[in-house]
Amino acid sequence: MKIVLVTGGSRGIGAHTAMACATRGMGVIITYHHNPEKAHDVVRAIADMGGKAIALELDASNSRSFAEFSRTVSAQLDAVWGRNTFDFLVNNAGYGLYAPITEVTEEQFDGLFNVHLKGPFFLTQALASLMQDGGHIVNVTSATSRVATAGVAPYAAFKGGLQVLTRYMATEFGPRRIRANSIAPGAIRTELGGGLNDEFEAMLAGQTALGRVGEPEEVGSVIASLLSEENRWINAQNIEVAGGYII
Repeated sequence: MKIVLVTGGSRGIGAHTAMACATRGMGVIITYHHNPEKAHDVVRAIADMGGKAIALELDASNSRSFAEFSRTVSAQLDAVWGRNTFDFLVNNAGYGLYAPITEVTEEQFDGLFNVHLKGPFFLTQALASLMQDGGHIVNVTSATSRVATAGVAPYAAFKGGLQVLTRYMATEFGPRRIRANSIAPGAIRTELGGGLNDEFEAMLAGQTALGRVGEPEEVGSVIASLLSEENRWINAQNIEVAGGYII
């Protein structure tokens, strides 16, 4: 059995990624920060369909906690699956902020940096020794790194940095046959940044070739598919999952 670790797996894209991976027969580790109830709902849903999953607490913006988290993952791998490695890492945890450049505070800037770029860098570093050779790292980025949408400059800048980091991960982990790719969602119906109201959704739908916003399961299924053997020759790529957003 392959095992996947999905950060930010209690809701939205992370939760649907976890479910899609479980549907494909993977063991699942999800992390949560503020909402253990929703995380355990995901675990129960996976158990109800015959899968196996656990939820672990993690602040993906606090790199000082990653060494201890790695030890916890190691212990849980042994206790739950009788293994000392896992196969796939999905760096998904994050949050949004809408503010023009002239109004963003340094604290807000640092918070976004810590969770969207510094966090994936040092979490991957901390977990690298637990990853099975031949595995896969997927970093969740954003279509806002391609399209300059006013009000999300720090978020988009760090997601763009994560895309660059993905290529370096592919290079440096290549000798271990560990692939690294990034997935860039477009406008998706999630709680990120406070969610969508009717007016905002209509605007985003009008900017998307398929005429609607995406659903989180449409991203989760792509991530799960990317982890499969059928896609084993895809590496060091950024794949936009956006329905044709601002093309």
